[in-house]
Amino acid sequence: MSLFKGKWIKIDQKGVGPGARSSHAVAVVGDKLYAFGGEHAPRVPVDNDLHVFDFRTSTWTVAEAAGDVPPPRVGVTMAAVGPSVYVFGGRDAAHSELNELYSFDTAAGAWSLLSSGADGPPHRSYHSTAASAGAVFVFGGCGVDGRRNDLWEFNVGAREWVPHPAPNSATCRPRGGPGLAVVKSKVVVVYGFAGEEVDDVHSFDLGRGEWVEVDQRGERPSGRSVFSTAVIGGYVVVFGGEVDPSDQGHLGAGKFSGDVYVLDAETGVWGRCEDGWSSDGEHPGPRGWCAYGNGRLDGKEGLVVYGGNSPSNDRLDDMWFFTLDLE
Repeated sequence: MSLFKGKWIKIDQKGVGPGARSSHAVAVVGDKLYAFGGEHAPRVPVDNDLHVFDFRTSTWTVAEAAGDVPPPRVGVTMAAVGPSVYVFGGRDAAHSELNELYSFDTAAGAWSLLSSGADGPPHRSYHSTAASAGAVFVFGGCGVDGRRNDLWEFNVGAREWVPHPAPNSATCRPRGGPGLAVVKSKVVVVYGFAGEEVDDVHSFDLGRGEWVEVDQRGERPSGRSVFSTAVIGGYVVVFGGEVDPSDQGHLGAGKFSGDVYVLDAETGVWGRCEDGWSSDGEHPGPRGWCAYGNGRLDGKEGLVVYGGNSPSNDRLDDMWFFTLDLE
């Protein structure tokens, strides 16, 4: 029996948006969502425009951005801290892994290159990023020499990178496409692809500087990667993802899930969510490689999902909001 209930809302879109794409990233600042990067054809970056969606008017525009504009890339991540969004890593048109960290000041409308080269984490793509009040965290991904399982923190106030101890590779294998969430004083790594879809969860205590493997219980999802993740209260919400990879690798579409699962980050208990369909009878359906993040709609905290790849290997351009009923 499910422990949770939630509801999907399909968000209407006006204006000229990013269009269908996957392997891109979004972050929400106030009433606006910022989208960057991604591909329509496999491994071919679409553009380096910063697309802006206003939740109040349901309208897309392109930001008039000055400064150090990042080149196009796929497999990139974004996170928001205060009025700024932070973009890290990815893969360029030559399929080279990147490690620059950029910030975009949404008030000033300007990009800044904060670190590159040896100044920060090693190059990577298809990693995961999460943010807390004053920091941006990066974990794992596909590096120059293979998959990674290292954890880095960018201190926004000090404008510097801090490397954290890496977990034991025997228990927390290097992986791409994991879920990453900051819940209170812990950074939680959920699942991912480590040569196969894995189903382990690990937690790093920022105060103690220690990793532990989470003892999972309840109705847990099968192993998966490149799923959408958000933190609502003390829970990590997981939607969709690839549960069986394509034999064509990134050129093809694997088997995707359309389910929602919820992890209690404190107890390690999973529950399958009875996710309700939208008022007009629609549901996002199975997908992976989406852009996602935390957002607010009608005063409620939830998961925002934009685009992604479908089971037919067609890129998507729809936007959804998922709310979790915790009452």
